[in-house]
Amino acid sequence: MKKLFPSLPDNAGLSEVFQAFPDTIKPLLEYHDALLRSDSPLSVAQRELIAAYVSGLNACAFCFGAHVIMARAFGVSPKTIDALLDDPATAPVDPEMRPVLAYVAKLTTTPATMTEADARAVYDAGWSERALFDAIQTCALFNFMNRILEGTGVTGYPIDPDAITEDDLTARRTGTYGDWGRKIGVLD
Repeated sequence: MKKLFPSLPDNAGLSEVFQAFPDTIKPLLEYHDALLRSDSPLSVAQRELIAAYVSGLNACAFCFGAHVIMARAFGVSPKTIDALLDDPATAPVDPEMRPVLAYVAKLTTTPATMTEADARAVYDAGWSERALFDAIQTCALFNFMNRILEGTGVTGYPIDPDAITEDDLTARRTGTYGDWGRKIGVLD
């Protein structure tokens, strides 16, 4: 951790940031649950893939590590995410996800250059406006969260994705962001 907030302990993580500044956390975690776990044309795995991909594009090690694990919990191989970051054109992703991932990559790296053609590619792949909007919201949420982590100095994710157990993955599949907020004491 970079010591950008001297009041935070050495090696603080997201839990410590949220505990230090809890006032706005409840709606943020509720939004995470509503966006990432509620009904959507995009599966939970696809939304977690977007979260990991955006975080990787932003080089946010904490969110990237966390959401590689979350994506894995829902069936996405970490190797797929690495391949996507290395070369999106050859990464082993479903063809219908390619324009969605291209859209969120462009929205992350050069947002002012978005065009109707970018959206049309998503629709031509069979996705609805709701699917595109959920992809946009997921992209935006993780650009936002990446800035919170980097802005507060939280850098690395403390869990090695290769060392995660099946029990840990099950807990991620069944838990919510609100559950985590209650566990760290920032939600009732």
